[in-house]
Formats: sequence, structure tokens, C-alpha cells
Amino acid sequence: MIAPRRPYEQLAAEFRWQVPEEFNFGALIDAWATDRSRVALYWEDEAGRRERWTFWDLKQASNRFMNALAGLGMPPGAPLMVMLPRVPAWQAAVIGGLKLGALVIPCTASLRAKDIGYRARHSGARAIVTALDLVPEVEAALGDAPALDIRIALGGAPAGWHDFEALLSRASPTGVPARTRTDEPALCFYTSGTTREPKAVLHTHAYPFAHRYTGEYWLDLQRTDLHWTTSDTGWAKAAYGVLFGPWMNGVPVFMFNGRFDPERELDLLQRYEVSVFCAPPTEYRLLVKQDLGRWRLPRLRHCTGAGEPLNPEVIHAWHDAFRLLIHDGYGQTETTLLAANLPGLPIRPGSMGKPFPGHDLRVIGDDGEELPAGEVGDLALRGHPPSLFREYWRSPDDAGACRRGEWYVTGDRGRRDGDGYLWFVGRADDLIISAGYRIGPFEVESALLEHPAVVESAVVASPDPVRGEVVKAFVVLKPGRLPGDALVRELQEHVKRVTAPYKYPREIEFVDSLPKTVSGKIRRVELRERERRKKPG
Repeated sequence: MIAPRRPYEQLAAEFRWQVPEEFNFGALIDAWATDRSRVALYWEDEAGRRERWTFWDLKQASNRFMNALAGLGMPPGAPLMVMLPRVPAWQAAVIGGLKLGALVIPCTASLRAKDIGYRARHSGARAIVTALDLVPEVEAALGDAPALDIRIALGGAPAGWHDFEALLSRASPTGVPARTRTDEPALCFYTSGTTREPKAVLHTHAYPFAHRYTGEYWLDLQRTDLHWTTSDTGWAKAAYGVLFGPWMNGVPVFMFNGRFDPERELDLLQRYEVSVFCAPPTEYRLLVKQDLGRWRLPRLRHCTGAGEPLNPEVIHAWHDAFRLLIHDGYGQTETTLLAANLPGLPIRPGSMGKPFPGHDLRVIGDDGEELPAGEVGDLALRGHPPSLFREYWRSPDDAGACRRGEWYVTGDRGRRDGDGYLWFVGRADDLIISAGYRIGPFEVESALLEHPAVVESAVVASPDPVRGEVVKAFVVLKPGRLPGDALVRELQEHVKRVTAPYKYPREIEFVDSLPKTVSGKIRRVELRERERRKKPG
């Protein structure tokens, strides 16, 4: 039984990490499976195919995959790339790899040969499991992956590959997970590479355990819930909400394999009676553009968002439709949640909330001292809680660069208000310094999104001979709205009214779309570099 909710201040004050010396997430799955009828997963795809998995089904499938890998000569500790879309085989492969004691490397199915080759070469991966339609991309990368000699495909077996289903059908469904210490490597996530080559974030077996609190405190999961996190399988967000957060608490999840369509997403929420929902801000922004009165979601009781800050106007629109606030959270690939609007904590729209229990998150200056309320500084985590990554694998210089004495420095800038709420300002390298003013892009983007003509925006620094830098906005307009000088002036005046006048975008460029990483985050760095090339010097 999940513990009853406590007030934030009490929870934060009383929290103590209780991490065992040994832990394997696969063993917990097996424990839930003692009740053979206990549902773990509901699944559907674009074609309307549906599956229902119990924890017993998951135990057997993950055991079969563990035994199949061992039979192919995969040693414990060796890197395993799992590059599958949102299908139940993904969970079976990840859990089976953890049971074996492999180092599991989740990879998004949208990677191409160059990305696959980089990850395989950097990690020294011994094995990969992927979908049949992705095999050509993997084949094109094999020149960069000399160690990748165990290749498994879901949906068929080309020459040189093993068929996933055939392997599992021949393997034993019984077995015992490896005894793994919580300080041993378990997972490696590659960052989305917004500013450089992706970094390999190495987590231990304490990481899945730490997500127990993600599910219990932030997602507010109860035994009777059905949870849906819409994340792609290749990113740490899937660990938060598709895998570890819910299943550390024995709560079933829904998973949909298909392209995002706002109407279909709302249909699925209604049909499956999802009670706890988590989506990225990009999806929420498009969901609230629909006529939300068409859907009835009486079972939906709790909503969360993460990946980047959520704009206040989206929170208000969602609340107007469903009488539910979106509880924004802040974390990184390197961590579990660092800050969140936990249930019971009054939400201040636009804020990331307060530090997550067990995490001493502060705003610090260059000298490592905490800054007063209202001042912008580096968001930093004191110490090394079990939720924090062990290292940037095979990149020791990167690991040292993010430490400042006792602090892990996130690379994000923020501020704390007088009541202890934290506010995201931007990535440290996204900050705009114009005529001495320090301007974060998020506040300007949020202001632009409040204008009825704007669908999406990205704000960056553009070189200026007088001010050093000026605020430039790239704006995607709603269908039917035409760009022009009059609209530029209208948007500028709008931002002046909503934010401080010095923050308004002195330059606005209308575009059809914004560059994004494969995880859906806006690549401001690409827009910033484009401006620097246009205005050298």
C-alpha cells in the first residue's frame, strides 16, 4: 500500500534515503508477479492492435530474454543497446538486461546511422535489440561498432541477426536475477546533445530504486491508478514514468505506439480512463488548442509535465477545461526529479516548485555560495544522493566540469523567490546579456505564447554592435495568421506589457518550424549559431 500523502514541508523535513545495499529492478517485477492476475501494462498502436500484460507475463518474457542473451554469450556487465519503439518488448528487453546484470543503454528509435554508430563505438556495446525496420540504420553503423556482434531484431531475422520472438520462444521462462549492488552500473542514457556530442550518463542500480519516490510523491500513484507517460523509450523520461516510477510502486501503465495527434491522445485518455497523466510541454501546448469540451475525463485526477518549463497560460487553459492543474517538475538525464510542484503544494504557474525531498537544490553563485532570493544563479545540487548519476562514462573531463566544491552544477540557471519556489531562467549558455541586462529566454517565450497568433517560439541572443546582444524571437504562427511588420510591432508591444520592457524581442523572424532534438527539445544553440554566422563580429 502506498503511504498516504503528507504536507510538503513535513515530507521534506522527514525524508531519509533508505536504499538497500543490493537491488535489481527485475527482482521487484518478479515479486509483483506472485499475483498472476496483477496488470502491468495496457498497450495500443496506430493500427488499433491492443495487448494486456500482467506482471507474470513480464516476469516470464524478461526471464526468457535474460536467458537468451546469456545463451548468445552476453556476459554480465557488458553494454546492451535497446533501440525499440513503444512496444512491450522494450520493457521485456530492458528488464531482462538488468536481470542479467548487463549495462542497459536505452536508445530512441528515431536515431540514424551516425547516432547509432557514435553510441555503439563510445560504449563498446556487445549487443543490440531493435525493430526490423531499423536494421538498415544499424547495418550502416556497423563499421563504427566492431564489438557489436550480438544483433537481435523484433519482427524478423535478416542475415546475421537473431529473431527476438524466436529467441524468446526457445528460452526458459524461469531464472533468478543477478545479485547486483546499488553502487554497480545499471543504465547509461545518452543526452540529447543540444550543445555538443551526446554525453553518456552512467547510473547505478540505485537509480531505479530512487524512482520509487518519483512515483509515490510526484506522480501521486495509488494502487487503483492507470498511469500514462507519453515519452519516447530512448530518454530518461521513460524511466521516470513508463518504467521505474510506476512499477517501483506496482501501478499499471498505458503505452501507445504511434505518432502524436492531439485529438487521438485525448481520445485515448478518455477510452482507457487514464487517471494520472504526464506529457511534455510541447504536447500540452497542442492539446489545449483543441476544443477540450468534446472530451469527458472523469477518471483523470492528476497531471504532470516535465522536459522543459511549462508556460503559465497552458496551465490555465488545461485547468479551465478539466479543473486540474498541471504539476510541473524539473529533473535531468543525470538525476531523478530535483524540484517539483508536489500534490498539496500550492502551484505558482511557471515555477518548477520546490526542491524534491532528499535533494538539497539551491541557487548558487560562482563562488559556490547560495544567492539571496530573487537573484539569478546556477541551479546546483549539494552532495551525492543515490538519484544522482555516477559519472559521465568515458568522459572524465566532463564529470569534473560539473562539480563546484560540494555542488553538482546542473548547467541550468534559475532563481528562488521569497517563499522557496524555484523558477527556471534557462540553460547557462542560453542566457542573453543585452546592454548589461541578463535575460532568460523562457520568460520571453512564455509571453509570446500568450498571444493568440503564436503557436510556438524560440528566443536566442543575436549579436549587436551596440548592446552586445539583443533578444531575437523565432515565431511559428497559427494557420491563417500572416506575418508582417504590423504583427512584429504587435508582438513586441505584447511582450513589453507582459514582461519588463527591456526583455522584448528587438528582432522577430517568422518561421514554419523550429529545429529540435530527437527528444523534442528546441535547439536554441542551432538558432544562436545561425545568428552568429549572419552577424560575424
